[in-house]
Amino acid sequence: MKAISVSELNAQIKGIMEQTFIDLCVQGEISSLKVHTSGHVYLSLKDEQSSVRAVMFKGNARALKMQLEVGQSVVVIGSISVYAPKGEYQILCKSITLAGIGELAQAYEALKNKLQAKGYFESSAKKPLPRFPKRIALITSATGAAKEDMLKIAKKRWELVHITLFNTIVQGEYAKDSITKNVALADSFFGSPEGFDVIILGRGGGSIEDMWAFNEECVADAIYHARTPIISAVGHEVDTFISDFVADKRAPTPSAAMELLLPDKFEWLRVIDEMINSFNETLQQHIVRKVEALAQVKEYFNLYNFERQYMGKKEQIEALGQLMRSAFGSILQERDTQCDYAKTSLVQLYGYKLKQYEALCAHLVENLGALNPALLSYRGFVQVSRDNKPLKLEQIELNEEFMLSNLAHSIYAKRVK
Repeated sequence: MKAISVSELNAQIKGIMEQTFIDLCVQGEISSLKVHTSGHVYLSLKDEQSSVRAVMFKGNARALKMQLEVGQSVVVIGSISVYAPKGEYQILCKSITLAGIGELAQAYEALKNKLQAKGYFESSAKKPLPRFPKRIALITSATGAAKEDMLKIAKKRWELVHITLFNTIVQGEYAKDSITKNVALADSFFGSPEGFDVIILGRGGGSIEDMWAFNEECVADAIYHARTPIISAVGHEVDTFISDFVADKRAPTPSAAMELLLPDKFEWLRVIDEMINSFNETLQQHIVRKVEALAQVKEYFNLYNFERQYMGKKEQIEALGQLMRSAFGSILQERDTQCDYAKTSLVQLYGYKLKQYEALCAHLVENLGALNPALLSYRGFVQVSRDNKPLKLEQIELNEEFMLSNLAHSIYAKRVK
């Protein structure tokens, strides 16, 4: 038989073991434990006859839901890893749970997968939480510390809310029925004046057995079919239950549920103060702008108002009247002067013309006097006429009668030659 080296032996063992023990589950008691600063967990498991080393790297160690202690009986799920240079092997731990809960873990995963397939976890089925809830249904134990913590937080954050406690059994054999009943009871007020804005399903931490009621299918059904929004606030921050997946919102702790749901009154008072300051500042700016606009309108009104325009037009009319009176006075004075001059000229011209016509009349009188038939009659002249029309002698035909007249007598005559 050909001899092989130690390295070859360890390499062969490494290959066989790591390919054979890919997925194993080992139960034992923690005999040694060291949590490295890097986050890795180094431990040893033992039973009555043997021990084996194990390691859980920090990636898996972050998902631990329990505090590991020496002496605990645990179940480790992982694989075998061989360190060939020293021929040593250890378990690479994927998960570590307390012994005795393996069946519960399987039941948890089975129900989780079932409900997920039914759509219980879909985000589209989640109902939104009210921004300012007025009525809250608190489903928890009346004697539990979780109730006191939630009421304390509620009083501190927002006092404008009415909280109704539904005393509920939250652990033990009857817990699932009590939770289911009270969820349905609180939801039965939905739509009525006494209806609740939100339901908080809460309790403090405990062992997995004590908390198992929140992993029951009947509880999940009650939460899913409720019309009122529900917050699941069960256990510690690292605990996750079926109720957390089905509820409309998960809170890591009962106290966190109130902090998540209720607004902070001090924050809102600060917001209101800021809003008031902003409103006052905006209002002041608005008033200033309106005052400026009013002053401008007033100025425009003073410039263009009817009374001012009327007074302006009246002043213009009075000025024009005064100007017209002054102009008319000047024109009248000028025309008076012209009339006086024309009168003087007319009087002078009248006198001149009168004298001229008097002289002409005297001359005409003189001429008429010289031609007066009466005067001619005194000197022996007669007027020749026919049918009362004056004639010259040469106008009379032979043997034609005519009349001879003077101032004293009229006789008929006849021309013979």
